[in-house]
Amino acid sequence: MPTQPATTTMAPEAPAPQPAAGGSDFAQLTRRMAAEGLLDRRPGYYAVRAGLVLAAFLGGWCTLFALGDTWWQLGLAAAMSVVFAQIALLSHDLAHRQVFTRRLPSEIGGRIAANLLMGMSYGWWMNKHTRHHANPNHEERDPDVAPDLVVWSKRQARQASGLARFIGRRQAYLFFPLLLLEGLNLSFNSFRALRSSTMKRPWLEGALLVVHFAAYLGLVFAALPAGKAVAFLAVHQALLGVYLGCVFAPNHKGMLMVTPEMKLDFLRRQVLTSRNVRGGLVVDSVMGGLNYQVEHHLFPSMPTPALGRAARITREFCAEKGIPYYETGLFRSYREILGHLHRTGEPLRSGE
Repeated sequence: MPTQPATTTMAPEAPAPQPAAGGSDFAQLTRRMAAEGLLDRRPGYYAVRAGLVLAAFLGGWCTLFALGDTWWQLGLAAAMSVVFAQIALLSHDLAHRQVFTRRLPSEIGGRIAANLLMGMSYGWWMNKHTRHHANPNHEERDPDVAPDLVVWSKRQARQASGLARFIGRRQAYLFFPLLLLEGLNLSFNSFRALRSSTMKRPWLEGALLVVHFAAYLGLVFAALPAGKAVAFLAVHQALLGVYLGCVFAPNHKGMLMVTPEMKLDFLRRQVLTSRNVRGGLVVDSVMGGLNYQVEHHLFPSMPTPALGRAARITREFCAEKGIPYYETGLFRSYREILGHLHRTGEPLRSGE
């Protein structure tokens, strides 16, 4: 299994120097962003993006019936996994108020996109994602690196038990296969969260989820014989999980893991724990702008089309302040993730 390759811009584990007392580097950077108009909403962009995604969503279901009883439907299932992932990315932007400035339209749009169209609880994900943004890669506070089947630090590996110990020993090899189950995991956690005291609109969210799955399963089984319908669902859910995992994993996995002992200001906490992914228009579209993870974490409500320009400004600003800023290619980011997973599983392989 590969170890993490040397990088040209920073070592992800290295903490940065702290700002001078009383200064606010983040406030300076924010003023630069505001002066460029990068914090302004882009309603035209989101109208076009939402229209294209909705057209692909409706077109996919029409194609399901047009194709009929054929194994070519598995190709459609793969295409629909991309459409569903794009819906998830759009709901992500709605949750961060990148589309609307007001809370109510953001929540309405988010629940329509996430619950009704995709089948994922907006409220559950929003709660989880908000905690992640507040403490990215924090071993005790970030739910995205909470130990479950995969351990994200050697400390977590030493405390692992049961199935997590078995998977942790070989987690670098199992990471991508496990993503095949992520679509089902999102659905399971969405329904389970309906009983949580943190869920604001459990009956509404539950009703939307039921409508989604009734329509989703109903349409597939109405268009296809049982065997092909099950195959369609399996391919669609498996590839949806892989797509979403491949979009979100490069953002922080393998970067600095924050422990309670570390004292980092907001700017450094977000920059040091985040990785940007280069790749141009194709990567921007596939990842929904989340390849600019540093800027997204610094300015969560910044619209997607502004992130590229914001990245150039942030990179220059970090160079001025001596703050390590990391970006790499997409496939190299996956190598770094697997290398990190291999290293963190070492205590389980050595019996520490």
